[in-house]
Amino acid sequence: MLNFRRKVLLVVLLALSFMLLKRYFRKRTDVITMTDWLAPVIWEGTFSREALRKHYHTQNLTVGLAVLAVGRIADKYLEMFLQSANRHFMAGYRVIIYVMTESHRMAPGTNVKAARSFQVFTIPDDIWWHDPDIVRMKTLGKHIVEHIQHEVDFLFSMTASQIFQNDFGVEALGLRVAQLHAWWYFKDAKDFPYERRPTSTACIPFGQGDFYYDGALVGGTPLEFLDLIDVYLNGVANDFQKGLNSSYESHLNKYFLLNKPTKLLSPEYNWDSSFFPPPQVQYIKVAQHSRRRV
Repeated sequence: MLNFRRKVLLVVLLALSFMLLKRYFRKRTDVITMTDWLAPVIWEGTFSREALRKHYHTQNLTVGLAVLAVGRIADKYLEMFLQSANRHFMAGYRVIIYVMTESHRMAPGTNVKAARSFQVFTIPDDIWWHDPDIVRMKTLGKHIVEHIQHEVDFLFSMTASQIFQNDFGVEALGLRVAQLHAWWYFKDAKDFPYERRPTSTACIPFGQGDFYYDGALVGGTPLEFLDLIDVYLNGVANDFQKGLNSSYESHLNKYFLLNKPTKLLSPEYNWDSSFFPPPQVQYIKVAQHSRRRV
């Protein structure tokens, strides 16, 4: 009964938040700020931080942040990721950071702020390298079912090769949150690297598709996240039986084609640090270490 009431309150909260975004929405003519299905695209300058703070501050929210950190990525970037998240991710709200890493690693040594905590999920050292995305999603799905759904109201998943540079706040909360790919947002849709093989579960035929979404950052409520995980893992299993191996990002893009995101984050929320930002990207919230160097 308590979980049901919590879900109802969460839906009401999101509806009020959407109304608030519309009320304080600031139009930018240089970028897409609303999708065809009326989901807001969050850019700097399109929302009021003060209005959102007043709306959410009394809601007693807890936000989860899950990060996969294995191998040399963990060696090189994990501590930097955690320090930046501690400073910029959902400042002023309760946060639980879930670190998925190999069993031989110690618990993170970062000193966390009040109302923040860590949980470490160990991954056997000998399995993650087969397919980190499958291991990440299986691990996260297991823990969502067992306890995460009872601990947090919203959940984001990221990779350790990202670093927060500015405030990443409640403007990003939503039922299903998708990240626009920083590189492909500025390209022609006909060139998007969707899975095109008709026999793949992840296939998006030519002429279809809305945007190209980045798999490095995904968010939403825990149960919506669990649905994404289930669809992804079933799609991978179906493809495997056909001798296919489509990427996690391909399955993610197919999922969001069929299950439209309720909020989209602009490229400012995951900018590739190897590229100089164009004029449209005014305020980088998260930088992705160059994928050619990780």
